Amino acid sequence: MKNEGPGAIRAPFSFLSTYFGSQDAERAPKVEGQLNETELPVLSRWRERLPIARERPLLAVAAMLGVVIVALALRFVADPGLPSGFPYVTFFPAVIVTSFLFGARIGSACAAICGLLAWYFFIGTFGFDGSSGTMIALAFYVFVVATDIVLIDWMQRANANLAHERERNRALADTRELLFRELQHRVSNNLQVVGGLLSLQKRHVTDEGARLALGDASRRLSVIGRISRQLYETDGQARGMRAFLAPLVTDVIEASGRTDIAFRLQGTDDASLSPDALIPLALIVAEAVANALEHGFAHRDHGTIVVELRRAGSDIVVDVRDDGAGLPEGFDLRDSGSLGLRIATMLAGQLGGRFELFTEAGTTARLTLPATAEA
Repeated sequence: MKNEGPGAIRAPFSFLSTYFGSQDAERAPKVEGQLNETELPVLSRWRERLPIARERPLLAVAAMLGVVIVALALRFVADPGLPSGFPYVTFFPAVIVTSFLFGARIGSACAAICGLLAWYFFIGTFGFDGSSGTMIALAFYVFVVATDIVLIDWMQRANANLAHERERNRALADTRELLFRELQHRVSNNLQVVGGLLSLQKRHVTDEGARLALGDASRRLSVIGRISRQLYETDGQARGMRAFLAPLVTDVIEASGRTDIAFRLQGTDDASLSPDALIPLALIVAEAVANALEHGFAHRDHGTIVVELRRAGSDIVVDVRDDGAGLPEGFDLRDSGSLGLRIATMLAGQLGGRFELFTEAGTTARLTLPATAEA
């Protein structure tokens, strides 16, 4: 990082952190309770397709007649062992099965045929007995099968509505995710365009200090543009620190043009930070990596940068270590005139943490964050 003159830095970077950290309205969270089709049990998916054979009514009628014939045959087989008063014993299941499989219309037709068969064969002697007792029995039969058919039809309509709503929610979630990705892409592109304009303007500036300031501003805007795409997972949830920092550090190293610098990410802890903390974290780590590349490895043809994530009690600690030249003798972060280091210190303070630099077989930049920064 280069030594630059003082500037009003708190407000602009507070605005950027707030802007990117408060995209709650544009997030694409997964709808709670929403299941895609592959997650639904096979039986549930099959049940939602009932009634079947709606486009092939002749097949449904043929199947219904087959069920009626089976019910009639079973009733004849069971008739010698049944006491009187059970004329519909095998016909009720036939009506329920046909209504369940083929819908209310086919079920109603089955109920009518089964009622006539039971009336003719199993109520009194063979024939259509018109006595009052027979009429009462038929009335009870009509009431029972009508109740069954209505309940089954209501259940199937409810299942159809649920399936429709599930499909509608899935389509809305897909659309929301697409819009969310497009928003991230556009915001990222806009910031990188601004960074590119600053880089172009730098070519027309002769003052070395102004060129350095424009170059650093362009680099920081490019970093913010890149990391804005990485704030969330595809389902809208905040990303873990490991998944977030690995591509960030790789991007910063590649942007420097150094192909002789190795990078390792260490530590098993992987806290998920809130979006309000991710942007400052990314800027601080990017400044630490840029500082290592510019100063630690300025006169070296190889080196290694290690980013380590760990816990210190309830605090989250992020160490950025390099095996470069180390800090100058007598270096004091509080007296440093580097704008980049002042930005890192300020952003750490905004998060309720602290930023430190010290020599330890090279340079170590340490960011300590309180547990309140976690998502």
